[in-house]
Amino acid sequence: MDFKNWPVLLAVLTLAACSKGPQQAEEKTPPPVVTVLSVKPSAVTLNDDLPGRVAAYRTADIRPQVGGIVLRRLFEQGTEVQAGQPLFQLNPAPLKAESDTAAAALQHAQATLARASRQAERLQPLIDADAISRQAYDDAVSDRDLAAANVAQAKATLERKRLDLAFATVQAPISGRIGQELVSEGALVGQSDASPMARILQIDKVYVDVRQPASMLASLHAMRGPGKQAATILSAEGQPYKVDAKVLFADLNVDAGTGDATIRILVENPDRVLLPGMFVRARIARAAPADALLVPQQAVQRGADGHATVWTLDKTGKASQRAVTVGDVINHQYLVRTGLAAGDTLVVEGQERLQEGVHARPHAWKAPAQLSAAPAPAAK
Repeated sequence: MDFKNWPVLLAVLTLAACSKGPQQAEEKTPPPVVTVLSVKPSAVTLNDDLPGRVAAYRTADIRPQVGGIVLRRLFEQGTEVQAGQPLFQLNPAPLKAESDTAAAALQHAQATLARASRQAERLQPLIDADAISRQAYDDAVSDRDLAAANVAQAKATLERKRLDLAFATVQAPISGRIGQELVSEGALVGQSDASPMARILQIDKVYVDVRQPASMLASLHAMRGPGKQAATILSAEGQPYKVDAKVLFADLNVDAGTGDATIRILVENPDRVLLPGMFVRARIARAAPADALLVPQQAVQRGADGHATVWTLDKTGKASQRAVTVGDVINHQYLVRTGLAAGDTLVVEGQERLQEGVHARPHAWKAPAQLSAAPAPAAK
């Protein structure tokens, strides 16, 4: 071999290798492998989680209807009481004396009526015989009628005094749980007292009052209407209480400062787990689309501008990137509002290996266990 021509031959071989190398490397690079799924519509329920406060179904302040000294308390504090159950006993002696006085006044009025009636009866035949003047008879009849009116008045007074005597035993106006006593034995109470003697709360049912923007009330009415739509009551940790709840109504007044309206929810509370004043959250459905598009969260990417994008493949496997608009997160999936359509092939994993127009080799994406179950309701 002639080594004099070796530099020329080496240069030719190097040039040939440079001209063929990149093209052959590109032809031998396999297409990127990605996992995909076919976007399908599904029915979901979109909810709002709204903060609220528990209020008693009924509240009754125990107040005396007559004045007197408290002799004793007749209930155990913090227990359930029934309507009509005695709670406090006031000193009945003064009221009993007033009742007896009214009874005696009634007897006097009845005796006066009997005498006036007999007098009018005796004068009746005399007036017919013109033995007495008409004036004398008319006076006797007037005395009889006045005595009858006095009897009626005395009966009403006696009934009122007996009622006051009954009021000496202070009874529960409603059934519910009574709190602590607010007056002690020996205290003087009256009808004009500012503070109640005790307070009863009916909490076998409770109200939960939440606030929602007035603009969302239309969707609330569109669901089922007030009084028919169910709600879920959540604890501060987000755990649902095992209670039945339904939306009663939305307040007609809107807060001018916040633009919110109050929604009242009636909650069955047989175990008394919800107490007045507690802060809870109420989950209320605001929409139930039957054709929602849900995609796994890892399929959605966000750029530096915060806009969401996804990668899709056409029928030939060519990749393209799309801008999408996403909404609520439902069971680790985004609700896609715009940018995708049913039947699109969505890239879930392997997007980092894709470029616009590159053909990819798709494999079916296997959903994890938490996504295989039915979609959980969305919450905001």
